[in-house]
Amino acid sequence: MNYLPVHNKPHRIMEVHHHAHTPRKKLTHYFWEFLMLFLAVFCGFLAEYKLEQTIEKHREKEIIISLIEDLKTDTVLISDQLIRLKSNKGIFDSLVNLLTSPGIKETGADLYYYGRWPFRFSFIKYTDRTIQQLKNAGSYRLIKSATVSDSILKYYSNLEQLYDLQDQINERLEEYIAKSRAIFDPLVFESMVDDATNNITKPTGNPPLMTYERKPIYDLVSVIHNLKSGNRSIVREILARYNEGKNLIQFLKSKYRLK
Repeated sequence: MNYLPVHNKPHRIMEVHHHAHTPRKKLTHYFWEFLMLFLAVFCGFLAEYKLEQTIEKHREKEIIISLIEDLKTDTVLISDQLIRLKSNKGIFDSLVNLLTSPGIKETGADLYYYGRWPFRFSFIKYTDRTIQQLKNAGSYRLIKSATVSDSILKYYSNLEQLYDLQDQINERLEEYIAKSRAIFDPLVFESMVDDATNNITKPTGNPPLMTYERKPIYDLVSVIHNLKSGNRSIVREILARYNEGKNLIQFLKSKYRLK
C-alpha cells in the first residue's frame, strides 16, 4: 500500500512587535529646562548691561576730563583778559581828563594815543567745545550725578549772561568809533600803527583834533563814561566766572578722583 509522503509544512510564527514606551517627562523636568534657558538669557542680558554701563562710565569720565581742559583754557584766557580790562579804566580816565581839560589844544599827542586804544578792545570767546558736543550728540545723559550736571549747566548759563553784557559793551564801542570820527583825524591814527608789530605808538608833535567844539567833544565824553561803567561791570562778572571756573575744576577732579 503506497502511502503518499506527508509534507510537514512549516508553521509561520507570528512575531509580535512591542512598541518601546519612553517614560513621560515630569513637569519638574520641563520646569528645570525653562529655568536653565531663562538663566542663560538673563545672564547674557546682565553681561551686556554691565558692559554697556562700563562703556558709558568710561565715556562719562572722558567727557569730564575734556571739560576740565576747557575750563583750564578759559581760566588762563580770563586771567589775561582781566589784566587788559583793568587797564581800560586808566585809559578812559586819561581820555576824559584830556578832552575836558582847558589845555586841550596842547595835548594832541596824548589825546590821539589814548583815543586810539578803544578801537582795540575785544572780548574772548570761551571754550565751549565739550559742552557743545554734549548738547549736539545728546550725550548729557552720560553724566549721572545731578550735582555735577547742575554745576556745569550753571557755569555755562552764567557765561551766556556774560556774552550778553559783552554785546552791550560792543554796541557802546561802535558808538565811540562813530562819534570819534568827528574828533580825531584818521590819518594821524593811521600813522600811529606800526605795520611790522601792529603796536600803537604815540604820534610826534602836537597833532590837532578835527574840532574843538564843545558839543561833539562832550558827546564823546558821554560815550566814554558809559564804556567806563560797562567795563567796571564786566570786570566784576568776569572775575566771578574766573572763580567759578576754578572751583568747578576742583569739584570735578574730586568727584571723579582725577589728579
